[in-house]
Amino acid sequence: MMTHNAFTNPITEDDIANYLANTPDFFERHAELLASVHMTSPHSKRAVSLQERQAEMLRDKIKLLEHRLMDMIRHGNENALLSDRLLRWAASLFRGADAATMPMQIAEQVREQFSVPQVTIKVWGVSPQYQQADFAQGVTEDAKLFANSLTEPFCGVNTGFEAVTWLADPTAAASIALLPLREPGSAGMQPAFGMLVLSSPDGQRFNSGMGTDFLQHVADIASAALERLRPA
Repeated sequence: MMTHNAFTNPITEDDIANYLANTPDFFERHAELLASVHMTSPHSKRAVSLQERQAEMLRDKIKLLEHRLMDMIRHGNENALLSDRLLRWAASLFRGADAATMPMQIAEQVREQFSVPQVTIKVWGVSPQYQQADFAQGVTEDAKLFANSLTEPFCGVNTGFEAVTWLADPTAAASIALLPLREPGSAGMQPAFGMLVLSSPDGQRFNSGMGTDFLQHVADIASAALERLRPA
């Protein structure tokens, strides 16, 4: 029968770590070890005591937390600014009286308020008096079906979408955001009646990994404002 000894079952680092974790008074009984243990500091590359190294690690953790806090504050300020712009934009749309110019007004204000290089919009299924307007022309059935298939805004690189051809300069659209317009609150279940197209020459401005909550708010507000173009 094999006995348990240091040769058959050598002590591991985990054994030592577990022992120290479960024996908190070890260093009280052997206080001289704390002064004798030295480690290399990653900052000064010199040997420092265990206590000094622990202090350095604590300072590093504090700095990391400070950076995270500053990032949270910065993102919070940015979100507050975006929310303010969104509210001001929505208020301006409520004051708009001319339904025929509403699509152009939406595109212009999205471009100005949110610093988007190119913005355009198309609306279909409109009342007869608006069917000859530029915003209601030049949309194929394939584009309408594609808009219907989007349950949320699409963000990514320009791979030749038809909607990009609606822009003033399609060649300058490296990344795009395609926002289907449908009855607000339908959660993507109703057919789309339009598309808001945002583009940028920056290939990362609208990327596939970005969140789309804010863009969905933009789409909902635009959709609500454009309801007046549709038959009652």
